[in-house]
Amino acid sequence: MAELATIARPYADALFKAAPEADQALWIEQVSCLAQIAADPQVREFAQNPKVTVDHVVEVISGAVKVALAPAVTHFLRAVLENGRLAALPEMAGQFQALVRARQGVSEARIISAFPMSADQVAEIVAPLERRFGRKLTVKLEVDAELIGGVRVQVGDEVLDTSVKARLERMKSALVA
Repeated sequence: MAELATIARPYADALFKAAPEADQALWIEQVSCLAQIAADPQVREFAQNPKVTVDHVVEVISGAVKVALAPAVTHFLRAVLENGRLAALPEMAGQFQALVRARQGVSEARIISAFPMSADQVAEIVAPLERRFGRKLTVKLEVDAELIGGVRVQVGDEVLDTSVKARLERMKSALVA
């Protein structure tokens, strides 16, 4: 996974620099559509076929997208295909979206809890997190029963783990040491 992230970073940076601020939401939508198509193993297999030209692959993928692609996004797709990086396209899309959100002062927060949470419970967690990180957070909720209780929050590289499972592991380490 780290390798895909490393491969994707320069492409996402280039796309971010090329995207006009006014059109970034549209570009996110278009690149996300391309990423969904690129995630399909049959599409990747088709693109790797030596008998198929890059132009043909661009035509097929562009035809599968529900919206008309901006010319620069089409050039981006062509560059990705010419360099054999179609498998990294979903990661490129994610990194591009993160760059756009960072420019807008928004980050994604993954909240993993042991049980489903109500909107009020989520709001109770998000408000202090937004103050701590100094930016607006979009929330992605997940449920993981292995946490036993509590929550684990991930914002970017930072993880705040207040789960019962993490507390038990810390206690175990303290007792073993």
